Amino acid sequence: MASSSALLLLPLFLSFLSTLSASSSESDLLLTFKSSIDDPTSALSNWSPNSTTHCDWTGITCSNATSLVTSVDLHNLNLSGDISPSICRLPHLSHLNLANNFFNQLIPLQLSQCTALVTLNLSNNLLWGTLPDQIVLLSDLTALDLSRNRIAGQIPLSLGSLASLQVLNLGSNLFSGFLHPPLFRNLTQLVLLDLSQNPSLASELPQEIGSLSKLRSLLLQRSGLYGPIPRSFLGLRELKVLDLSQNNLSGKIPLGFGLASLKLATLDLSQNMLSGSFPTDVCYGKSLIELSLHDNSFTGPIPNIIEKCSRLERFQVQDNSFAGALPSGLWSLPGLKLFRAENNQFSGELPDLVGVSSRLEQVQIDNNSFTGRIPRGLGLVHTMYRFSASLNGFSGNLPENIFDSPVLSIINLSHNSLTGSIPEFSTCRKLVSLSLADNSFTGNIPPSLGHLPVLTYIDISDNSLSGKIPSELQNLKLALFNVSFNQLSGSVPPPLVSGLPASFLQGNPGLCGPGLPNPCNVPPGKRRSNTNRLIWALIVMSIAVGFMVLTAGLYVVYRLSRNKSNPCTWKSVFFYPLRITEEELLMALVEKNAIGEGAFGKVHVVQLPGGEFVAVKRLLNSSNLSFRKVKSEIKILAKARHRNLTKLLGFCYSKGTILLIFEYLRKGSLGDALRRPGFSFEWSLRLKLAIGSAQGLLYLHKDYVSQILHRNMKSNNILIGDDFEPKISDFGFDRVIGETSYKSSVASELGSYCYMPPEYGCSSKKPTEEMDVYSFGVVLLELITGRPAEQPEARETLDVVKLVRRKVNMTNGAPQILDPKISGTAQRDMLEVLELALRCTAILPEKRPSIIEVVRSLQSLEPIIYPPMCSGELLPSGQQ
Repeated sequence: MASSSALLLLPLFLSFLSTLSASSSESDLLLTFKSSIDDPTSALSNWSPNSTTHCDWTGITCSNATSLVTSVDLHNLNLSGDISPSICRLPHLSHLNLANNFFNQLIPLQLSQCTALVTLNLSNNLLWGTLPDQIVLLSDLTALDLSRNRIAGQIPLSLGSLASLQVLNLGSNLFSGFLHPPLFRNLTQLVLLDLSQNPSLASELPQEIGSLSKLRSLLLQRSGLYGPIPRSFLGLRELKVLDLSQNNLSGKIPLGFGLASLKLATLDLSQNMLSGSFPTDVCYGKSLIELSLHDNSFTGPIPNIIEKCSRLERFQVQDNSFAGALPSGLWSLPGLKLFRAENNQFSGELPDLVGVSSRLEQVQIDNNSFTGRIPRGLGLVHTMYRFSASLNGFSGNLPENIFDSPVLSIINLSHNSLTGSIPEFSTCRKLVSLSLADNSFTGNIPPSLGHLPVLTYIDISDNSLSGKIPSELQNLKLALFNVSFNQLSGSVPPPLVSGLPASFLQGNPGLCGPGLPNPCNVPPGKRRSNTNRLIWALIVMSIAVGFMVLTAGLYVVYRLSRNKSNPCTWKSVFFYPLRITEEELLMALVEKNAIGEGAFGKVHVVQLPGGEFVAVKRLLNSSNLSFRKVKSEIKILAKARHRNLTKLLGFCYSKGTILLIFEYLRKGSLGDALRRPGFSFEWSLRLKLAIGSAQGLLYLHKDYVSQILHRNMKSNNILIGDDFEPKISDFGFDRVIGETSYKSSVASELGSYCYMPPEYGCSSKKPTEEMDVYSFGVVLLELITGRPAEQPEARETLDVVKLVRRKVNMTNGAPQILDPKISGTAQRDMLEVLELALRCTAILPEKRPSIIEVVRSLQSLEPIIYPPMCSGELLPSGQQ
């Protein structure tokens, strides 16, 4: 009987020994894996052969039945080094998570041997190279997350055979090329597809994505996509999140788009080139929480159907051409928090919100054509922290309760027609910024402003306020306090005089204080003495002025009698309050203020009365253009607003001359920097200048309504602003002075010929975008070589384009072109920009890339800055 029992226990004993042996073997494999890893924080310190069982080690999960490893989760442990292939010898390993570490290598081909893997997460590391085709061997994968690395090249078609995939996240990488339709035909189980933040993909949206009927999240923002939204997307009926923003999609949104997915919660189509009217069916599902259509070319009104979006929280339609009145029901949606509609053509009055339970937090409706009064109900919304409605036509008095929200932080009602007094500030103790400039407010400045503890910015200039500046305001730590051009009087609190520019107080003759034209507290006896002296001084000055007037009058009569037929008058238009006259400008255009001279005349720097500086460019050869024509064209240039364009502040006109007034950038131009001995900008700075300049040119070509050609793109016309942000200048001058004068001016400038494309000399050839791209390509060659293209002293000298092409044709000549002052670590990126520059300067215009492609190519070289991570969960890259 005993021998019989022993025989029965023998299989169990052998199984135990087998499990023990396997467990020991897995411990060795894990220790081998650890040996190739750098662990600076000792996160894996308990991975030790002296430990009782490896199933208790950090990040290890074992099966309860077999005690064999099923999961290795080492995310967010600051690990680096190499990913050893020994990990794939764990036979039951189904989950591997190494996210949020610092592994800097190619994706290991040996990972294809982890054939039991169900989920693989290598996101947010420093992986580079291409995605290997061997990934297809992981046939059981349901989740693959390689987001936020530097993986490049084409997305392999082999991925399309992983038919079990539910999560595919390749976002925030450097993938390029076309999205081929076969990639998506078999991925019918996908719930999340994230290809976002791959700006070099350069592809149309594949129709096949529309057949992925189980998709709930589709994230394709900033992925180089172009063309229309396919009608097949109407089949995505489970979709909850759709983000196609920051691409170059065009055309109209397909009819029925909103009805296709009744579960859609987030719809982001912003920053494309979509057109047409508002999609009237987006709210039928009643699940929509976020709607973003901003930065497109939509027109027409917002239909009343928006009132059906009962769960809507974020509504963003800014920077379009929407017009008409806003539906009154939109404002009363119970969950609406964010409302942005600035820079459109909306009109009409805002509905009152009295009796409405509102959760509004942020309202921005600047630069529209709204009229009427500011609704009293806004003051009852105690969740409002920002209300910005500048550049509209609002009128009447402000409601007394307008500042009652206890969380109110920013209010901007400048540039309207508001009247009456400024209400008191009682409960908004979190107010940081108050702008009521350029209205018609009267009365006193409320002393209660001085009791708001975090108030930092106050601009109440250009009104009709009177009385004294409250002494309570000196308690504030103000970064801006502008009360200029009112009717204020009395003494200014000393901290406001000493700490802020005098220009913020000008235009108030009644103000007095230290440093101001009017001193305060003059003793009576001294005041009488000063008065007597002033009377005698005035008498003497009157006699002198009378004599001067008489002399000047005789001179004017003499001049008029000699030149009656050619009167010279100046007319000016200022787009900003410059506080300077034409005469003062002309007097400042002297040789000592000249800072440069180009094809169109000299450039002077002029100091305004407020202390600021502006650049004044004189355009010649314009005698045949009327003031009306010049004004019309300059207004088009002035409305071009982009962070990479110089700001046009105004102009002065006289027959034969135009003075253009620009913002002044003290760092000068890229051309100035290139010509300085020892030019040594680091590569990251040169790349920043290239990307910003390309973005400015893209705005002129594609994004600005009037679509302006630069026609004189060169390093001298790329100014360097604060933080070395580039700003393009001198664009569109042909529109101002006429084609004939423009061509003759450009032809007269030595050195500019280097930037001219070969087809420029053809008289029948009209200016094109390709010509601007050629000129920009020359700028790229300057940045790569560190050598200025312009050779004004010797027109026959080999220019930078010919020099580069000659060296490229030599064996191993390309690296010799690169500026030797740049470290070798940047050589790879520099060679990519060299290849792009050579394409831009192709002899045949049709061979040159579009400016959109140029921007994408340069942006792909930007270093990726990863956001902080909290966990290694398989979430969309935009939501982690």
